[in-house]
Amino acid sequence: MKKALLVIDVQNEYFTGALPVTHPAGSFANILAAMDAATANGILVVVVRHTSGRPGAGSFQPGTPAWDLHPEVARRPHDLLLEKQLPGSFTNTGLEAWL
Repeated sequence: MKKALLVIDVQNEYFTGALPVTHPAGSFANILAAMDAATANGILVVVVRHTSGRPGAGSFQPGTPAWDLHPEVARRPHDLLLEKQLPGSFTNTGLEAWL
């Protein structure tokens, strides 16, 4: 099994959308630092984005600004980008097989 950093659901919905996450303080900076450290140390970075599987759902609609990854996450290198439609990042995504 490979060693990897999983970056899960760091999407605009949680920053400027309907579901803002404001604490714990410093968590976003820690995510970015972890991504940078993983890349610098040759650790794989997997970014997982939640996508609503229901047409007309209020959140996580593909192609909307709120669905997009946060720009700071999007601009950082990653080895794999996965889409998930359920809460678990390993459910129906192929992540376990990839690792």
